[in-house]
Amino acid sequence: MSGRGGAAVLGTGAMGSGIAVRLAEAGRAVRTWNRTAGRADVGHPGAEPCETPEKALAGADHVLLVLSDDRALREVVGVVAGAVAEADRPPLVLALGTVASATVRDLATRVPLLDVGMLGNPMHARTGDLRLYVGGDADRVEAARPLLDDLGKDVRHVGPLGAGMDLKLALNLLMGLEMQALAEVAALAGRLGLDRRSVLEIVGGSGFASPVMRFKGTRMAAGRYGDPDFRLALMTKDLGLAAAAADAAGPALPMTGAALRSHEAACADGWGDHDCAAIAAALDGGGPGDH
Repeated sequence: MSGRGGAAVLGTGAMGSGIAVRLAEAGRAVRTWNRTAGRADVGHPGAEPCETPEKALAGADHVLLVLSDDRALREVVGVVAGAVAEADRPPLVLALGTVASATVRDLATRVPLLDVGMLGNPMHARTGDLRLYVGGDADRVEAARPLLDDLGKDVRHVGPLGAGMDLKLALNLLMGLEMQALAEVAALAGRLGLDRRSVLEIVGGSGFASPVMRFKGTRMAAGRYGDPDFRLALMTKDLGLAAAAADAAGPALPMTGAALRSHEAACADGWGDHDCAAIAAALDGGGPGDH
């Protein structure tokens, strides 16, 4: 690979595709691979789709694992660990999907790893406006900083390995609780005979709302849950990780448990692949086919 340092992006879903395009536009040589055959092409001439992870890794200085859950991360690290170990100059591996910090620490025994908690959506990934919270060895963080600066407007080293995931999990927990609260406000308003759209607009313009509540409130008001920014299934996964972390660490998080049960029920009703704002529709009962 040539350019400003080669990067292999393994996992080309919504976020991974945006990251690959951004790195290519920043002048880096990019190769991509996805576990699902035929999905590695991100539609940019500077990002070369590969049929195997080994081809994507060849000559890469950085390997970005943009994967949705712990199982996927373990699977892909298992595939690439041998190739990384045999490289003349082993690349630095960055885990960017939200997983348990214990998983990251375990996998760091197999590959040189940093964990990067990402805050933002696919458009932020394409424009380099992510917020990136990095856990790991300080020297490795500094080695990765030029690439991270290409991707993020705010890059922070937040602690040892696992700290990036722990912070991202805490932030996603807050978002999940905000979505649950906003959905319940809409549900109560509707059952009291108020106009739900007007109530959501009023909440969005009030001092009670965060920016994400204003943004997601427009989806709830319009009933627009397709083309998700962040799937409800992933929010459910992160609420489950938060609940498990709380069980292990000790604090009781009753709101987390309640939101998790509500999200699990929504996934069971078929809302998992819709935007996480669909928790509002799920509270009305039934699945997408009933709305």
